[in-house]
Amino acid sequence: MTGLAILIIACAYLVGSISSAVIICRLFNFDDPRTLGSRNPGATNVLRIAGKIPALLVLIFDVLKGTVMVWGAYFLGLEPLQLGLVAVAVCLGHSFPLFFGFSGGKAVATAFGALLPIGLDLSAILVLIWLFVLFTSRYSSLAAVVTVSLAPFITWFIKAEYALPVAMLSVLIIFRHKDNLQRLIQGQEPKIKKKY
Repeated sequence: MTGLAILIIACAYLVGSISSAVIICRLFNFDDPRTLGSRNPGATNVLRIAGKIPALLVLIFDVLKGTVMVWGAYFLGLEPLQLGLVAVAVCLGHSFPLFFGFSGGKAVATAFGALLPIGLDLSAILVLIWLFVLFTSRYSSLAAVVTVSLAPFITWFIKAEYALPVAMLSVLIIFRHKDNLQRLIQGQEPKIKKKY
């Protein structure tokens, strides 16, 4: 692996470590999302505790973290496997942020942002899957797990060379949802309220 690739991967982790949920909640005078609701510093929990505007800002920022890092790495000539490591690094930063005591979120929005450079067709399919599962089940975690589980297979048909990097990302996201999966099995996972 080249020095440039290592540098970009390290930068991706640092960029991922910027917790938009914590920062935006502070700006809007809400408590740290890691102490309320699901205690997850992500858009879904911010929606529950702070409302639509802060949640939308968190979502946009978290998506952009993944997109900017992977797109930038692509234009700097990194190979598909290295791009996968960049995507994993930015998501690891989001999940275990250096600047916020290594207490972060599930990295779903950041992972989606990292997948955007592969193509709008893949992104559109994943969004449709996520929305379908979300609105039929009202479980945000289930929608995320189903979507990332299907992502490598869909990628294989669209751009096969990126299937392995996407699979790496999917494994990380599923691992981060292990507690949610356990609560789903036990019937204890909270649903998204219909008014949202």
